[in-house]
Amino acid sequence: MIQSVVFQLSRLRLGSCIVPSPQVRGKGYLSRPRLRNPYWNLRKERTNTEDFVTAENKHFVNELVYDKYGTPALIKSIQAHANNFIQTYDPEDGIRPWSPHTRRCGVIARKIGQYPLWLKNGKKVRTTLLQIADNHVIKYMPHEECRPQKNLSRVHNSNQYGCLLVGAESTNPSMLTKEYCGIFRDAGVVPKKNIMRFMVSPDGALAPGTPLNISRFRVGEYVDVRGKTVDHGFQGVVKRHGYKGMPASHGVTKTHRRPGNIGGGGEKGRVWPGTKMPGHMGNRWRVLKGLRIWRTNAKYNVMWVQGSSVPGPTGGLVYIYDTILPLRKLKQAPPFPTFCGEVDTTFEDIWYEQMHKFKDETIIYKCD
Repeated sequence: MIQSVVFQLSRLRLGSCIVPSPQVRGKGYLSRPRLRNPYWNLRKERTNTEDFVTAENKHFVNELVYDKYGTPALIKSIQAHANNFIQTYDPEDGIRPWSPHTRRCGVIARKIGQYPLWLKNGKKVRTTLLQIADNHVIKYMPHEECRPQKNLSRVHNSNQYGCLLVGAESTNPSMLTKEYCGIFRDAGVVPKKNIMRFMVSPDGALAPGTPLNISRFRVGEYVDVRGKTVDHGFQGVVKRHGYKGMPASHGVTKTHRRPGNIGGGGEKGRVWPGTKMPGHMGNRWRVLKGLRIWRTNAKYNVMWVQGSSVPGPTGGLVYIYDTILPLRKLKQAPPFPTFCGEVDTTFEDIWYEQMHKFKDETIIYKCD
């Protein structure tokens, strides 16, 4: 039927305007689901153009920003504003019943370096320092309104989790776009440089403006740290997979750093799936699970976590969650949904019981 119509139209010299749509089996590829970007994925920075703004006008704009958010100040070694947030949450509503099946909100931290610690038995422990960078809750979206981004695996939000939007590191709103600053209008917080969403249980929801600090974690607990690895570009098998390479002399020519044979003869005369070969190294999201918190500092919002292989460069952003490992999950009720109250800075450093404090004595001499 359709072919006959096309043939008749071709006789009228209109066939060049009508092209039959190809069938699905003739495309050569499957129709992928379109990614649904979140509403906060907006253009952040303004175009750097000459606005011809005088010094007096700049001073006037800064006064408006300072009147609303406070003057710039160094809070917990992080550049922020004195009146960093408008208290829109109710601290009395903070304590809720906790169960092992609930999920708390995570935090955004910055990797600031590595540091060795020692146990009381003399064993050395390599740790990584993570600083929680001025975190505030921006918005909570329940399960009905939360539409997570689609992916190719077609995973649905079957656990009825809500979405909690968290921002980190305050910045000058005059350097951002109007659309991006509108995200923080209802929360009453200073516009943030970084935004991240966390899937939480309905009873773990937090009101906009709620601060997140180091007090919601306790020493001895285990956390999962997610970050993006360092981008090394295209690398060979020696650096990417740790190959030894070929001999450096004795007749070897131009194959010193090559992988060698990648397939045998006969039935194995092909490249097997999963063969380690050269390719792009780094710039991938990775998660380290089950890292113990050895030490915390309430003054600067810093935690010392196990290991020295936290993904990302020094100064990069990472995301910290409660661990999902079954044998390292929380056994006791943590501050749920978060820590509500004044942070006690009397004891700045809180050490794990098995950790040796640097101010303690290391050698004790007994009198004979």
